[in-house]
Amino acid sequence: MGASSPPRVTGRLRRTSLVDQAIAALQAEIDSGAWAVGEKIPTEPQLVERFGIGRNALREAIRALVHSGLLETRQGDGTYLRATSEFAGALRRRTSCSELLELVEVRRAIEVEAARLAAKRRSDRQAAELERLLAESAAAWRAGDVGRLVGADVALHTEIVRASGNAMLLELYESFGGAIAEAIRTELLDTATYSRPTHSALVAAIVAGDPQAAAAATAAALDEVRIGRERRSIGQPSR
Repeated sequence: MGASSPPRVTGRLRRTSLVDQAIAALQAEIDSGAWAVGEKIPTEPQLVERFGIGRNALREAIRALVHSGLLETRQGDGTYLRATSEFAGALRRRTSCSELLELVEVRRAIEVEAARLAAKRRSDRQAAELERLLAESAAAWRAGDVGRLVGADVALHTEIVRASGNAMLLELYESFGGAIAEAIRTELLDTATYSRPTHSALVAAIVAGDPQAAAAATAAALDEVRIGRERRSIGQPSR
């Protein structure tokens, strides 16, 4: 009896394999931090050349990551990174009022403890960076630049979590990065207000090494957002 022939790889199976390779290549770039959330990723020809993958497989891979919430394709503009994990992508898609309230509650649970720890553990370099980001937020607010303000505010809160010295807490918080940025943008567009005094008190408490004041300032800032969102959800004006 002669040796049997190896199984034939059908066009469909080979196609799936190529798409999987393209997805894996894109995911590796995302995981490595090559692209920041909100950044436009390289063009299709650039990615084809970089990965050595066919254009059709690449397009299917991009569609799959758009569906999962990691990428966003803008007609006539390009493709943007919207989240760094499927979990964060799913959070970003949850934009109803009640879900924004849930996100505020999650942020409160993480950020209050992070601020308390940051006040105890922050380095001099981190303290200086927090003051720089606070000044950047203030400048963006004065200029009326919402995009710049959102970026500075997200960076400020992320730096506070980083200053907590808890790597697991930071990783958890960063998984919410895209959703938090969208929520902050929504709040700014809905209310046209930014709580500079509360943010100033928060940074001052961390720089001064006062854990209790830092935790209280964080709770106050997020409670202000929560109350405003609850009022808008039932049609009451924010104060």
